[in-house]
Amino acid sequence: MTDISNKRVLITGAAGFLGSHLCDRFIKEGCRVVGMDNLITGSLQNIEHLFSHENFEFYHHDVSKFVFVPGELDYILHFASPASPIDYLKIPIQTLKVGSLGTHNLLGLARVKKARMLIASTSEVYGDPTVHPQNEDYWGNVNPIGPRGVYDEAKRFQEAITMAYHTFHGLETRIVRIFNTYGPRMRLNDGRALPAFMGQALRGEDITVFGDGSQTRSFCYVDDLIEGIYRLLLSDYQFPVNIGNPDEISIGDFAEEIIKLTGTDQKIVYKPLPQDDPKQRQPDITRAKEILGWEPKVPRSEGMKKTWEYFKSLPEWEITPRSFTSV
Repeated sequence: MTDISNKRVLITGAAGFLGSHLCDRFIKEGCRVVGMDNLITGSLQNIEHLFSHENFEFYHHDVSKFVFVPGELDYILHFASPASPIDYLKIPIQTLKVGSLGTHNLLGLARVKKARMLIASTSEVYGDPTVHPQNEDYWGNVNPIGPRGVYDEAKRFQEAITMAYHTFHGLETRIVRIFNTYGPRMRLNDGRALPAFMGQALRGEDITVFGDGSQTRSFCYVDDLIEGIYRLLLSDYQFPVNIGNPDEISIGDFAEEIIKLTGTDQKIVYKPLPQDDPKQRQPDITRAKEILGWEPKVPRSEGMKKTWEYFKSLPEWEITPRSFTSV
């Protein structure tokens, strides 16, 4: 693997779940890391351990506005975006702006700095898929005006403008399509299945399953995901690559796993499935295996134990939901 020690890296969304883990990884690799976040969904607690590090600096900034970073930059990783339904349904305009205006601003910065840029896309570009498992050649089944469209279409636009900069300006770009990921530093109340179920277990509430529980997800532990992203950044491949764990499970079975793991005696209660919620989600990672030599290593049972221990260590006030103001 390429030695990138002393390279300067800008990571947007640095105070978020994935962004903070990326900061850790690039600091570990000997890079000089510039973290940027407007803290609308991120938390400084995720990166406070880095503030005293000589190779870390932080900018409190919204990338939807003009982005200026003095000095050289070798890599830009754009991870600034609300990433869960509870967020982007409450702040839909900001979600669209960070995927469009924010990406445009950062591509311009990458061009000026002659930096390689990696964008965080998502399995949501596939929508409610008619192809299973989902491979990178599938164009998706997305409702652009549905409640999830603000996130899905922001990410689809993000991919389109990134490829335009690559083909028209010759910019070095990478696109990672991230499937369901979990681990320490997730927000407990971000609306996704794993933290939602674990949060309900901590509060002694019944577990809420939307739909009949037959819809599927594939959960990747954060350490595996970060390794895949790192390899993609340093590869020579400019087209989208799925990074996720193909170990598929139904939401109903997953809820049972949570009850067993947490040792609670909750019941499972069923509520109507939200509009446009994907019925199936499983990555085809053939491309990642062939091009990056990557596949996930951490079994779900091990990753869930680590995540549960993290959630149990949180202070009481973090177990209750946060609120947001529309932008």
